[in-house]
Amino acid sequence: MPRETILSSDDSWPEDEPESTFGSEHPARTGEDDVALRPKHMNEMVGQRQVAERLRIAVDAAAKRGEPLGHILLDGPPGLGKTTFATCIPRDLGVSLQIASGAALAAPKDLLPYLTNAEEGSVLFIDEIHRLPKAVEEFMYPAMEDFRVDITLGEGVNARTVNMNLRPFTLIGATTRTGLLSAPLRDRFQIREHLDFYDLEELMEIVRRNATKLRTPLDDEAARQIALASRGTPRIANNRLRWVRDYSTSKADGQMNGEVAHAALAMLGVDQLGLDPQDRKYLETILRVFHGGPVGVEAVAHTLNTACDTLTDEVEPFLLRTELVVRTPRGRKLTTKGYEHLGQSPPGGATLFAS
Repeated sequence: MPRETILSSDDSWPEDEPESTFGSEHPARTGEDDVALRPKHMNEMVGQRQVAERLRIAVDAAAKRGEPLGHILLDGPPGLGKTTFATCIPRDLGVSLQIASGAALAAPKDLLPYLTNAEEGSVLFIDEIHRLPKAVEEFMYPAMEDFRVDITLGEGVNARTVNMNLRPFTLIGATTRTGLLSAPLRDRFQIREHLDFYDLEELMEIVRRNATKLRTPLDDEAARQIALASRGTPRIANNRLRWVRDYSTSKADGQMNGEVAHAALAMLGVDQLGLDPQDRKYLETILRVFHGGPVGVEAVAHTLNTACDTLTDEVEPFLLRTELVVRTPRGRKLTTKGYEHLGQSPPGGATLFAS
């Protein structure tokens, strides 16, 4: 069966959109809505106020001195703005940006084009930097500290090392698992910032702004309903907003009020705490089958016919953060708040884990 050509060498980007810098993705490839909703500069960002203020000071100082910005490490759960910060910083500095993924840099030769193409003061953003192989990580050490790389040419007795100087650049690394980074790599970042979850008011403001960008006006109650169901995460808030917009367009003639938002989220299976059907099924299984716990995660996973990794990495973090379940030495156990969310009365022992 012949293969269909997706993009030939004769194809070109639209004339009204510039080509992306080396290694970065074009907006059409990353999702036009994501690019449109993402702030362009740090002063447009909502939330993460202390982080944004510290980074603005560093950016302003680097611009005034005419020096490259120090290397930055951003860590935190997915969807909180690490990539947004990484794209806003070079715009505020007026420099170019290259984007790479830690998983895609399998060998030093994969990283070399990014380093040699880096312009003076430009930014290299590596997402999921904790996934860099050890050889690539060690190859980066002299590049980050001394702006040089050592390249070995040839093999055996004929091999020789060439020292190549690089133009000073800024490396921004983003990771969801900072504990997997080695200490030598962490210590080479002059600025380290942790991004935390957003509160209700911040999420409501994000929903209002993005609804305006999507040309979909909504009232405060609709914004509140969407923000409550967003788990403290702007990315989830944007996804919920898009769904409510689709629902209102199809079912409510484009009207986005509190009643429409509630109906749309109910159809999606999302409640006021942001729990989806999989989260509630997890809680209900512990309550119904294991009488509220304690129970091991393997037992719950086998009962739900789900992989343990899915529960520990995807389901449990939010339930633990909202204090609906706790991890005890004997296993998972519902809290008083968990019982109440399921509409049940907790046994006397559950009050020990009340929120």
